[in-house]
Amino acid sequence: MSFNFNYKRKLFLYYFSIFFIITSSFIAFQFNREKHFRIAQLENTLNTITDLTSNYISKNNLLSNNNISLLDSLVQIIPAEDTRITIIDLKGNVLFDSFVEDYDGMENHLQRSEVQKAKYSDEGKGSNIRRSVTTGQEFYYYARNYNDFFVRVAVVYDIKVQNFLKAERLFLFFIAFIFIVTWFILSYVTRKMSESITKLKDFAVQLRQNKPVYEDYEFPQNELGVISKQIISMYKKLTQTTNALSLEKEKLIKHLFVLNEGVGFFSPDKKVVLTNTHFVQYLNLIAEKSSINPEHIFEIADLKDLQKFLKKHVEKKNLTINPHELPRLEFKVKKSGYFFEIKCIVFQDQSFEIYINDVTKLEKRRLLKQQMTSNIAHELKTPVASVSGFLETILNNKDMEEDKKDYFIEKAFRQSNRLTALIEDIVVLNRIEEGVDSYEFEELSVSSIVKDTIDNCENLIREHQLTVNYNIAEDVKIKGNRALVCSVFQNLLDNSISYAGEGVNIDIDMYHEDDEFYYFSVIDNGVGIPEEHLSRIFERFYRVDPGRSRKMGGTGLGLAIVKHAVNIHKGEVSVKNAPKGGAEFYISLPKYSS
Repeated sequence: MSFNFNYKRKLFLYYFSIFFIITSSFIAFQFNREKHFRIAQLENTLNTITDLTSNYISKNNLLSNNNISLLDSLVQIIPAEDTRITIIDLKGNVLFDSFVEDYDGMENHLQRSEVQKAKYSDEGKGSNIRRSVTTGQEFYYYARNYNDFFVRVAVVYDIKVQNFLKAERLFLFFIAFIFIVTWFILSYVTRKMSESITKLKDFAVQLRQNKPVYEDYEFPQNELGVISKQIISMYKKLTQTTNALSLEKEKLIKHLFVLNEGVGFFSPDKKVVLTNTHFVQYLNLIAEKSSINPEHIFEIADLKDLQKFLKKHVEKKNLTINPHELPRLEFKVKKSGYFFEIKCIVFQDQSFEIYINDVTKLEKRRLLKQQMTSNIAHELKTPVASVSGFLETILNNKDMEEDKKDYFIEKAFRQSNRLTALIEDIVVLNRIEEGVDSYEFEELSVSSIVKDTIDNCENLIREHQLTVNYNIAEDVKIKGNRALVCSVFQNLLDNSISYAGEGVNIDIDMYHEDDEFYYFSVIDNGVGIPEEHLSRIFERFYRVDPGRSRKMGGTGLGLAIVKHAVNIHKGEVSVKNAPKGGAEFYISLPKYSS
């Protein structure tokens, strides 16, 4: 049969057992001490009688005069009742006994226990409790050796003597009282201690069962209570920190999945810890396979540099990594028309992160800039060379006629204007491509912008005998940047003026609208654009007729500016040839909503 005690009862039992053992030991010690004290008192009394008897014998020379029987008179004056005095010589013969009349016939007492103790002990004393062979009574014997004889004094070991030798019982009541008081104190103390322990146990059980801790625990005002409060306080802070870390981890995970870059975390044994969707998509493109496992990254032939790096820094066990100089790798891969930037970093525990970024646009932009730089250099070469040639001719011919000199200066001036226009268009185009966020958008009246654009080109329109019409209501408002929208209509109109031909009509209309956009067209009835050039008409420096374009002073960037400016406004631009001839440009620009 097993007993299941709670902590309070166990604690009480432990303390009570300790108290019980200590108390029992104290009682036993006190009883023994009291008993010896009583015996010492009795023996001290008996020792006084033996001394008195010995002195009486010595002073009266009772042994030498053979008058030992005179001791009867001494016995009569001893105050203690029932006191028996026996004189024994060194050979054990009884010389006198106050309780026996015929003491001459008593047996030899040398072997009596008390006599033996008195004979051989250093103090010359001995005591014993036993029944007398002679009288049949039980006595407490006390014997003392006086060199020439033994004096033995005995008292009847009756109830009176027994009670005298017993320890005082009063202190037992005191001990019982202390015991009861201690019982209540232990009960109170163990209850207080068990409250803290029990609450801590309940708290630990809740944690073990992953239950939320809502209860505000109250503990006693003692050291254990303070420790308990500190534990719970530290746990709550730890919980808050853990929750905050979990939230940050959740944010990080969600952030990883909205990134345009592919990110993968791996354990030291190359097992996947976490990857986002782009990581797998980019791996599929690099490996030219579908549904590839992220761990297959270590088998892709195009990523040999990564595999060598990991073999050096991850596969070597017990490798010490400096936390301030973590191993890093960075390289680029071109695959299936895509450019990917691969990065890897190994952490101190040899786990690692692999980063894959699609830099196709950046690479193409870089290549495009290279091409653009080449085109710019090519485009600048002609006007710069022309200006330089005309000026050199003037400088080398000081006596040149004024009309020829004016002719060369005018040529140089036109080329410098062309150069200025080219530089301005390049600046505008670069600003459009790289400074999208720097443009401010506002409410614009398209009708007003188109009217101003036509007014700016009035001289050219008159020179080419063109007719320009526009049909845009005053209430057509768009949300856009004035400079960019002006450049859109300016370049479209310039394009029609320069390439449509003499005496043509140019119509600028708002032909459609929906909930978000207005749709505009710029249409001429001129020569149109050859079909093979329509797909490339918006490329930088692309010209349908390079010779004519340069002759007309075009930079080759006007339509490229139109395309990028419309794209910044989230609109679209397109071109086609009209059925009856001429070019038709269509653009969409966002409505302004108040």
